[in-house]
Amino acid sequence: MRAFTCSTCARLAPFEALVCLHCDTSLAFDWDSRTLVPLADPCGNRVDLGCNGQAPEGWCPSCLLTRRRSEAPAVRDRLSRAEQAKRRLVFSLLELGLPVRSWREGGLGFDFLDSTSSPVTTGHADGIITLDLAEADSVHREQTRVHLDEAYRTVLGHLRHEVGHYYDGVLVRDRSAYRALFGDETASYTDALERHYENGPPTGWVTSSVSGYATMHPYEDFAETFAHYLHLRDTLQTASSWGVSVAGPEAADQAPLASFPVLASDDLRGLIDTWLPLTYALNALNRSMGEDDLYPFVLTPPVLDKLAFVHDLV
Repeated sequence: MRAFTCSTCARLAPFEALVCLHCDTSLAFDWDSRTLVPLADPCGNRVDLGCNGQAPEGWCPSCLLTRRRSEAPAVRDRLSRAEQAKRRLVFSLLELGLPVRSWREGGLGFDFLDSTSSPVTTGHADGIITLDLAEADSVHREQTRVHLDEAYRTVLGHLRHEVGHYYDGVLVRDRSAYRALFGDETASYTDALERHYENGPPTGWVTSSVSGYATMHPYEDFAETFAHYLHLRDTLQTASSWGVSVAGPEAADQAPLASFPVLASDDLRGLIDTWLPLTYALNALNRSMGEDDLYPFVLTPPVLDKLAFVHDLV
């Protein structure tokens, strides 16, 4: 994510800003220029869901990607959080130059539904990403994370994972190279799902996969890797925009511990060399606040090979 400023007073303003806290200018996010501008044409979701998109046609490009949503007042806050995460996702996809074609044209769409009124399964099918809005409730999400023994679970993470399934079908052309890294995606998904939830990930999964869930099926391995790539790229862009750098402590017999995101090269090796020292510092800062690691992942050589495959696609 880039650092944004108010176009009137040039003070910092967050990506989600509706108004500048310094000069009181009403702000909107212009999706064409991807900058904050004075509000002219509010999105139809501005009042109810807090969308700050500029929308000359009534709805901003991000909100137009929502195909169905729960209208229940009880989940309005959760819907707002889901839409906010989607805006961040769409911003990242556009920044990376990935194709974002609407479901109306056979492309990408989102269904944000409420499982308290009818069964909902978070997932992807034919370009449509379904999210159970229960995932936008922090208590439910944390209970699920602990139950499934996951290191990480967020709404934005869900959307990044599911959009990985979408781009699996859109971007991958060399299936032989894909299978050499992730496995044969034609294997029974139903059998893999049952096996995973009955037995869990195999022992030693961390040596070859970015998460335990990635071991379930090649499709899930690709989606988890794709989501992780988006984590990496978005966080590095944020660090670069804010001028964050890490000089590193003095440590003997260790790889370089310095990170200067603003100088990071575009090749994967350069990104990783910048990324890892930054995560060491972020984890140390989190622990100083009494929290667990902000970045609870291990990038082994096989995982790096998979990330390189995704990087080449992007």
